[in-house]
Amino acid sequence: MKKAKYILKKINTKLVTSCKKCGNINVLSRIVLWIAVAMAVIALGVVCFYKPARDAVFSNESHTVIEVKSGDTLSSILGNQGFSMRDIDTISKNLKKDADFTTLRAGRDKFDFVRENENAPISKIIIDNGPWNKIEIDCGTPDTWQCQKIEIARDTRVAYQEGEIAQGSSFYLSAMQAGIPEGIILDVYDLLAFEMDFERDIRAGQKFYVLYEENFASDKKVDNGRVLAVSFDALRGNVQMYRYEKADGHAGYYDENGNGAIKSLKRTPINNAKITSKFSGKRKHPVLGYTRAHKGVDFRAPTGTPIPAAGAGRVVARSYNRGHGNFVKIRHNGSFETLYGHMSKFAKGVKVGTTVRQGQIIGYAGSTGLSTGPHLHYEIIKNGVHVNPMTVKLPAIDNLDAKDKKQFMVKKELLLSTIKSLKGNPKQIIRLEEESTKDSK
Repeated sequence: MKKAKYILKKINTKLVTSCKKCGNINVLSRIVLWIAVAMAVIALGVVCFYKPARDAVFSNESHTVIEVKSGDTLSSILGNQGFSMRDIDTISKNLKKDADFTTLRAGRDKFDFVRENENAPISKIIIDNGPWNKIEIDCGTPDTWQCQKIEIARDTRVAYQEGEIAQGSSFYLSAMQAGIPEGIILDVYDLLAFEMDFERDIRAGQKFYVLYEENFASDKKVDNGRVLAVSFDALRGNVQMYRYEKADGHAGYYDENGNGAIKSLKRTPINNAKITSKFSGKRKHPVLGYTRAHKGVDFRAPTGTPIPAAGAGRVVARSYNRGHGNFVKIRHNGSFETLYGHMSKFAKGVKVGTTVRQGQIIGYAGSTGLSTGPHLHYEIIKNGVHVNPMTVKLPAIDNLDAKDKKQFMVKKELLLSTIKSLKGNPKQIIRLEEESTKDSK
């Protein structure tokens, strides 16, 4: 400010001198010019002078962030911040009533204690308890802590990755190398397991691609969403699956013709498990030593590996015999049954008469019965006759009617167009909404 005043004084002296020396119109022009320069200098000085004070107003708010660790409790966390037992009790009740928040998760939940300044009392608590929601607790009046659960808006974008099976590699490793997230790879396993065997059907040079969702918040990726489309060049031919939501709100996966791609049974109950013994009419039994039919497929699996049901159905047998050891048998419909042998133990709650869903854990791999090592013996029985799980034709679980199939074709073309667009420009942002709108840049 002193410098600005000095400049103004100097300008004023110069203006007076100029006016005395010259009495023409140019004097007025010079006066206007010098006044404009002076005002600019003063304005700059004022901005520079007040900026630190203005910044200080916005930087006074204080935050203390606490990450929940093993052994922490709500009482211990709040108590360490100076809360009374009365306040802790009120906050605890409000969290349960208004936000259904009752359990702390170590390594996941965070508390942010907000103060107006470093020396002020806590005015707000922000609990980060998930990627898509947070809880805010405000002190409206003394001793009253109001709780509010806030949902965080998702920005769902579409991502595309493609790859090829490398020589001597697996689908999992090749997919990881292609940049596909692990969770999406596991989802693809679950989808393709209805059509192919990841042990026998994998060959070098096979190409694949996946179109899937990525969820963002404030331009930062939080997690992955659903698989929208997948293609794999299997030995039986190219396998394609597209996600489609029907008019009734039920979503499923369908092939390129709109037929149900999810079969009623999986060929391989345990993902990525190595086959140690194939279905055969003649096989030398490793324990008995003589040749007899092997009516199922054996999958290598360490003891304790969870065994999921290959399809929805009802448990018709849960027992032990000399050959299968601990086994479970499930009836899926009037034609198909599956059997799971050599279990180390049964899953809790799985009994004869129990209804199970597809993927539900029914037991754990082991080596009970006539077995030389831990594995799963898996059988499919069709109309009372044992069939090869790897080659039997499995019925689709859900097909589309004429109206839905027409809409599916529109959705499929949109997904294919999205794939083409992302292949040409992988960095663009594409969002697929219910009205099939696309925003890209």
